[in-house]
Parts: sequence; C-alpha cells; structure tokens
Amino acid sequence: MTAKLTAVRCGALTTVQDAGRRGHAHLGVPRSGALDAPAMRLANRLLGNHPDAAVLETTLTGCALRADRAVTAVVGGAPCPVTVDGRPAAWGAPVRVPAGAILDVGTASAGVRSYVAVAGGIAVEPVLGSRSTDLLSGLGPDPLRDGDVVPLGLPARPVALPSAAPWPAPPTELVLPVRPGPRADWFSPAALRTLTSATYRVSPHSNRIGLRTEGPALERASRGELPSEGMVLGAVQVPPDGRPVIFLHDHPTTGGYPVVAVVAEPALAAAAQAVAGTPVRFTPG
Repeated sequence: MTAKLTAVRCGALTTVQDAGRRGHAHLGVPRSGALDAPAMRLANRLLGNHPDAAVLETTLTGCALRADRAVTAVVGGAPCPVTVDGRPAAWGAPVRVPAGAILDVGTASAGVRSYVAVAGGIAVEPVLGSRSTDLLSGLGPDPLRDGDVVPLGLPARPVALPSAAPWPAPPTELVLPVRPGPRADWFSPAALRTLTSATYRVSPHSNRIGLRTEGPALERASRGELPSEGMVLGAVQVPPDGRPVIFLHDHPTTGGYPVVAVVAEPALAAAAQAVAGTPVRFTPG
C-alpha cells in the first residue's frame, strides 16, 4: 500500500495542482495547473518525481500534513518556515518525514504560493488527464479541508539527487512583457501609452483566476458592447472600471470585456508570487 497524507491544517487555500488540462478550451475547460510551474517542477526534480507530478499549492498561510508512513518531501516556491513535529527543517530541499509526524508549512515570509512535493507525487484521481483543482469550473479535487486524506503514488527508485537548488526570489516589482491584444484598437492612443508607462500595483482581490491591478484607468475609444470571445492564458482584460486584469490559470475560456494586451506565459510564474501592493509595470515585448 502507498502512503497517505492527512490535512491537519489546510491554511487559507491549499489545492492539488500539476501541469493542468491542456487542449480542452474548446469545451469551455480552463487549463488550471500550478501558477508557479517552475517552482512545482523544481520541487519534483529534487525528489526524482516526474517534473509535472501533482503537488500541493498553498496560499500565504501554508498547511500542515501528517504522514501515515515515512515520506520524503520538498517545500519550495514562496519562502516559509518548515518544521517536522515542531523541529525546524529545510525549505527548498528534501526533508524526511517519519511515519506519524506532522510536516508544517508555515506562513510565507515573501511571495504568495508555496509548493509541497512528496516522493511519488499526489495520486488523486485524474479528471480530463489532470489532477489539478480548478476553482472556476469545479473540476478536479476540492480545495483541501482539515481532515482530508490525500493518497500518494509510488516513489521512483532511489537515484542520486541534489540536496538543494537555487530558487528564484519572489518579485519586489512585477515586470510583465506584453504584446498588443486582439482589441487594442478599442482603446485610445493615450490609454495604450498609459498601459506601458504607468506603474500599477497588485490588488488584494487577485486570485487563481486573475491578477487584478490598481492604478490609472484605461480609456476606451470604442463604447460598443463586445460579444463573448475566446480568452487565453495571460490575456490582459479591461473591465468597466478600466483597471487591467491579467488572466491566470483558472481563467474563463470566454469573456466579453476587451483584451488590450497579452502577457507572455513565462512571465506569469512571477505573477503567481506577487503579493498585494507589489508594483506592476507592463513593458512592450
């Protein structure tokens, strides 16, 4: 039998995430998946897992997990204190968790989302080829609740693994390269200049669906209504208040507000770790 983890403390929001559900947007299914995919993959590589094996993604306040058998885990992504049965343990490196011990992932000291990878990966039942929790559609497992039990897969055969790795620091300023979106012509020339010259800030109302910003409103040149059309990861949509919203992994697949620009996907990992109040700049790219 494989090992299991029991959620002793689920934190503000802890979900199962992997590489997501690619190729189903035409069915109205978002990609979902880990917001900071490089952090997920690095944590998995430190354990010998497949880079896209399912992990737990925590939000700000971490979580605590009890292992029913001895397991090896890595906590990465947003830096945070890590303990095993109350004793300090390594962040960003493999940690041995004895049977019955509690792995506690503390509150992030920087950034937003920490990732808990365990040897063998999280082995909940896949839905449409992914184990990811999708908060918008409700596909995949529910967000973790206290007392939930999470199954693990079989660890890979022992190999020589690195004991640590360099982890990127969460951004103190979020710089997002953008290209013109399909509805850039719905905005005035002044609005387009504002987008790439003004400094915005991350709104506390951001979530896995979208990173909301606070700052100068973008003035529309067209006042018409836009029929719903397809939306992509990284789309910069402008709702009626004029403040840009960057669509993240749980975004809807269609929308009726104009998309002024699109952020390149590699830049979105930093967006996953930008705390409320972080300065945001959009740059041509």
